[in-house]
Amino acid sequence: MTSLIIILGVVLVLGILYMIFRVSNLVAIAKGGVVDEKSSTANKVNAALFIVFLVGSLILFFWYSITRFHEYTLPIASEHGKVTDKLFWITMWVTVAAFVIISIIMFVFIYQYQYKVGRKAKYFPDNHYLELAWTIIPAIVLAVLIFTGLRAWNDITGPASKDAEVIELVAQQFAWTARYPGVKDKALGKVNYKLIDNFGNEFGLDLTDKQSFDDFKSLELHLPVDQEILLKIRAKDVLHSVFLPHFRVKMDAVPGMPTQFKFKATKTTQEMRDETGNPNFNYELACTEICGRGHFSMKMPVVVEEQEAYDKWKASQEAWLKQNPDYLKKVPDALKEAAMIKAGMQKDPGVTVAEVKQ
Repeated sequence: MTSLIIILGVVLVLGILYMIFRVSNLVAIAKGGVVDEKSSTANKVNAALFIVFLVGSLILFFWYSITRFHEYTLPIASEHGKVTDKLFWITMWVTVAAFVIISIIMFVFIYQYQYKVGRKAKYFPDNHYLELAWTIIPAIVLAVLIFTGLRAWNDITGPASKDAEVIELVAQQFAWTARYPGVKDKALGKVNYKLIDNFGNEFGLDLTDKQSFDDFKSLELHLPVDQEILLKIRAKDVLHSVFLPHFRVKMDAVPGMPTQFKFKATKTTQEMRDETGNPNFNYELACTEICGRGHFSMKMPVVVEEQEAYDKWKASQEAWLKQNPDYLKKVPDALKEAAMIKAGMQKDPGVTVAEVKQ
């Protein structure tokens, strides 16, 4: 490694010395010096190489982009994904067109206006029509792109329908945890960050709220297909980011500032396996905000299934309160019996709290 660094250093020094020599020649020319035949030939060669570089680079760029398209694009598995992908590719083609036009003009000018004996540069102070054109046209294009994108963004982050499946995602170094509403009330209970502790209440569940009694925890994200989903997103420590690439879902998880994302999955896990021809395919939730040393491992399995299978899975899950019975003491006395029934800790409504404790 040391030898490589020394070699690179020597090459760099030689390159700098050569550039100093070239600059000194150009300064001499600018002061009225005579351009020798060797320098004139070098100018022509360099100008031609610029054109070769332009043509070769553009051919390579378009060849790679077209032939490798399937390697850097993922199948779409959500309704809004079609809209955002369309906006993305429109923006891409606009920027590529601008890039190609500017590159061609720049390199052709370099070739066309290379140094020639007896030719002097023309002083061209300004052109109002040209300045108006390159100001107004980009402004109109950008305005159309921005307002079209804003409309899609407002739809994604807007209020969900009453029938939406609400799921909470909580991020912490270096894991995701999902909280689902129970099958009895189908509503998430209230939370309070001050109630988070190291003994089991990782959500900060407020057990004075009846709707929290049947909420349950999951280390897998299960989603029903063709059903609107509202992800409520929180972070407990540092900045994280929810990323579901196939669903085109990307939203930051910010400590102290809950965020949300609304979408509808359109392909089950099995359907995606059939489409990709990969029997081992699984959706994945990943963190795309560098959050510490374990950032690379902050992933969560995602399962998309039919509504019937999803309902069956939810019904098989135990309430958080049932898994953490010590927290029953946090429930107000007047609500303890209701909490035990709702959490599945007491199947017979006729059994009292005192009898269960015995």
